[in-house]
Amino acid sequence: MRFELNSVDDQGDPRIGVQVAQKLVDDGVVAVVGYYNSGVALPASPIFAKAGIPLIDPAATNPAITRQGLNNVFRIIATDAQNSGNAGKYAVTVTRAQRIAVMDDRTAFGQGAADEFKKAVLAAGGHIVASEYTNDKAVEFNAQLTNIKSANADLLYFAGLDNQAALLTKRMKQLGMKTQFVGSGGIADSIFISVAGSAAEGAMAWEYGRPVEALPQGKAFAEKFKKRFGAGTLTYAPFAYDCAWVAINAMKQANSAKPNVFMPALRTTQYDGITGKIAFDSYGDLKHPTSTLYQVKGARWMPVTTISAE
Repeated sequence: MRFELNSVDDQGDPRIGVQVAQKLVDDGVVAVVGYYNSGVALPASPIFAKAGIPLIDPAATNPAITRQGLNNVFRIIATDAQNSGNAGKYAVTVTRAQRIAVMDDRTAFGQGAADEFKKAVLAAGGHIVASEYTNDKAVEFNAQLTNIKSANADLLYFAGLDNQAALLTKRMKQLGMKTQFVGSGGIADSIFISVAGSAAEGAMAWEYGRPVEALPQGKAFAEKFKKRFGAGTLTYAPFAYDCAWVAINAMKQANSAKPNVFMPALRTTQYDGITGKIAFDSYGDLKHPTSTLYQVKGARWMPVTTISAE
């Protein structure tokens, strides 16, 4: 069996995402690994469902993606309900933050993660004293941070991505804020540390899954990734790698590259990947997902704890 890669860029734009999804269908692809953005995954996934093509998701985490009634969508990563839910409960019961602020970037991912975090905080008996938002292109946050500082928040949970989170953290330090920064998924990477500089020290973020280096195949993967691309492992790289192998193994098991033939094998997948054991529930979501809290120490993201999703 010979595989060919057909790569397209949705530019993080739902409109373009729909266009390139249709292009992939027209090109005759048999499986798709994507997406990075929940806001693109939501409108694009029905296009693949209509064509009967499996979509295996390594990074888009809005719970609604697998709740659209589609039978072709699979996700090998924890959802926002699980990751941000863990973050909210931990902030109250372990960190024991008394005055919690929340901010998001108004994307489907950011807003969804923030909502799940708030629900978990309230369910754990915590108190939210400020709720702010920006947009995913913003680079200035004075108004929001002034409100959060005035509310005397001792913890800020930001649901957004690495570069913007770093800019936010830098501004918090410039304003003399002592508020603990805690980020959602998509933040604990080298981009955050590079952009935030010294302000990164002490920042925390919840990421999906277990630390790659702690997994049986993780160290070897990280070494191969660095040799191939000249950089440290990116957050979702091992998940995307596992997505590809889940598809390949399903084709091998079914002895066919026709989606209607190998799709049933995807549903019953039992695969030991870089990110751990992969099996899907009735919605296509990962069974037994985990989340890990990281903190920057000495300009490196260090794992604090790993929690299984409830």
